[in-house]
Amino acid sequence: MWRRWSRSRDAGLAVVVAASLWSSRASAQACCAGSGALTPGRLTLHDDALVGVSLRVSKVYGTVDPYGHYASSPRGASEYDFGQDLFGSMRFLGHGQAAFLVPFVESRRTPPDTSLSKGSEFGGGIGDVNLNVRWDFLLAGQSKQVPGIGILAGITLPTGTSPESAKKSLASDATGVGAYQGNLGLAFEQTFGPWLVNLTGIAAKRAARNVSDDLHMKLAAQFTMLGAIGYAFENEATAAIAISYAMEGNATVNGKEVPDSGRRLLRLSAAGSYPFTDNLRLQGSIFVDPSFFRIDQNQFPTIGIVLTMIHAWF
Repeated sequence: MWRRWSRSRDAGLAVVVAASLWSSRASAQACCAGSGALTPGRLTLHDDALVGVSLRVSKVYGTVDPYGHYASSPRGASEYDFGQDLFGSMRFLGHGQAAFLVPFVESRRTPPDTSLSKGSEFGGGIGDVNLNVRWDFLLAGQSKQVPGIGILAGITLPTGTSPESAKKSLASDATGVGAYQGNLGLAFEQTFGPWLVNLTGIAAKRAARNVSDDLHMKLAAQFTMLGAIGYAFENEATAAIAISYAMEGNATVNGKEVPDSGRRLLRLSAAGSYPFTDNLRLQGSIFVDPSFFRIDQNQFPTIGIVLTMIHAWF
């Protein structure tokens, strides 16, 4: 009985770690990145299926130039980003999970005092829909010598509004990257008593796209490393902290590489989960981009919070 409960608790902790890592990627600005291979809809050991909704709010507090120099937002300028994500997941063949994520994204932007633009602007809509699968060859804790091993794969569809298709002057209605994106990842997890350690690597490749009749653009491949450590309490509540670092090379325009257009982003996050019932659980996370480390590039540092409610069946 103890072993079954312990394994269930370990799986629940892995879900919180996954949620922490997901929020660190998908909460970036919608116009700059698509959804990743991870979603908060990861099934626990005893779940057969689940559905959930998450609410997200974040604030952009500055910019980082191509050389890693940070600058705070200009006087009077501000940006707040919001999101409501609908997601679901279902188990297949015992070790597999298939999931979807449908994001809705909104932004409120205010230009600086020196801008010719007048007043704030609010816009939004559906973002880029993500479909993904996960296959666990070995679960965390099954072996003391070999960690749990999982393969992640996904595709992000350009269902959102690309930046060049935005209608508003500050592009607050841009909600997607404008290109198909494929994701492939490898995850390792291991438990040490009530502790769980996770290390995940994800590679993302986006298709080329025509920005206009005479402008052909292709973003470089993006690589993300995510690490997390979590703790499971006796009441099955869990907590985790995570760090992620995303790296992307220079983009190409009309077949020519654009110098200093690559992007880097370091993000720190903390997450937790509380089970109200066997079927209903609440997850939450906070995240921040510590841009003072000067290892970011061409990014808008952000701080935010995500709340997620999940209903599971087993």
